[in-house]
Amino acid sequence: MNLSYDDGETARDLADRTQALLDDVVIPTEREVLGDGPVDDATLAELREAAREYDVYAPQVSEAHGGLGMDFRDVLPAFEVAGRSLLGAHACRVNAPDEGNVHTLELLGTDAQRERWLQPLVDGEIDSGFSMTEPLQGAGSDPKMIQTTARREGDEWVIDGHKWWTTGGGSADLLIVMARTDEEAHPYEGCSLFLVPADTDGVEIVREIPHMGGAVTGMSHAEIVYDGVRVPEENLLGRENAGFHHAQQRLGPARLTHCMRYAGLAERALDVAVAYASERRAFDGPLAEKQSLRFDVAEAHTDLHAVRTMVRDAADRIAAGEEARHRVAMAKLFAANAVQDAVDTAVQICGGNGIGKDLPLADFFQAARQFRLVDGADEVHKRVIARAAFDDPDTDELAPLTRFGEPNGD
Repeated sequence: MNLSYDDGETARDLADRTQALLDDVVIPTEREVLGDGPVDDATLAELREAAREYDVYAPQVSEAHGGLGMDFRDVLPAFEVAGRSLLGAHACRVNAPDEGNVHTLELLGTDAQRERWLQPLVDGEIDSGFSMTEPLQGAGSDPKMIQTTARREGDEWVIDGHKWWTTGGGSADLLIVMARTDEEAHPYEGCSLFLVPADTDGVEIVREIPHMGGAVTGMSHAEIVYDGVRVPEENLLGRENAGFHHAQQRLGPARLTHCMRYAGLAERALDVAVAYASERRAFDGPLAEKQSLRFDVAEAHTDLHAVRTMVRDAADRIAAGEEARHRVAMAKLFAANAVQDAVDTAVQICGGNGIGKDLPLADFFQAARQFRLVDGADEVHKRVIARAAFDDPDTDELAPLTRFGEPNGD
């Protein structure tokens, strides 16, 4: 469905080029390789080379580091287009968690850190993971429970802890690790981020956690033990004891990019369902003429329009210098449920073919269900919104912007 939004010419041109890449290269490749497991590295390399040829590779990254250097607001429509295929974000290098980690390195990294890690990450030569969530009695949706520690010994930091749901951790070359650096302080004022090469002594990848959609998207979530892991003091990312503030800087915009990618997934699911319903005849006519079905599609499109509008509103406020956390929370909460409902509607319309693997909808459904947990569970975002509605004291302001207790997403 074509709707007009207040996007500038730069944003529209990028989205058009991204759509051409999807139509010409990505979706034809998807039809050949998806449904049988993760896509191999050679295929991803070919898709990324095509994205460079279409001039849509890493649009959110500065030109100095191999991207297009575009404003955050201008890349959002392209993120939605890329999300129309499970391979699109990977092709354009706007996939989680690397997109968020690139942003973090650009924002916080020293010149030496950027030189060592940023360019290879942008180029797709290495992969990264974001290691925050902890199991069982550790930090979950209540991040104050963080137990992983980092203590200074001479000119090194020594990290000890147990993490899981580290997105990308199973194949990561670089891990961004959250740890407590001042155990006397409140965790929001006593945690830091560290750059940890995955091959450092003491880093044990315990397992890649089996999960819904893992075989579909190729996204791993790892359980990792850090046992006396030593990194030089220059591997501190950002300011000491400012880890939660830095996580907030990373996660707010990242949630909006997630919303747009998933909106693209839902839009394509509806396109598939409409095409199927227009061809499929039953009960004396095409399914597309059945009012109940048409109303379901209408409601799904209405919700997706609301998602795009909410995301653009929050992005405009962030671009104006606002934090916009309540609006981000509303956008993420609404988007996650709207996307799940839209994809579920598409599956239902297509009947048996909806759950079969000839169409992409079964894969889309598994991917979409994760979104109500990834980047903050629904309940966490409702908590943020309710706190604003009741005008509660803002003493816990950083907690809702972390995503402990669920996959680290982006």
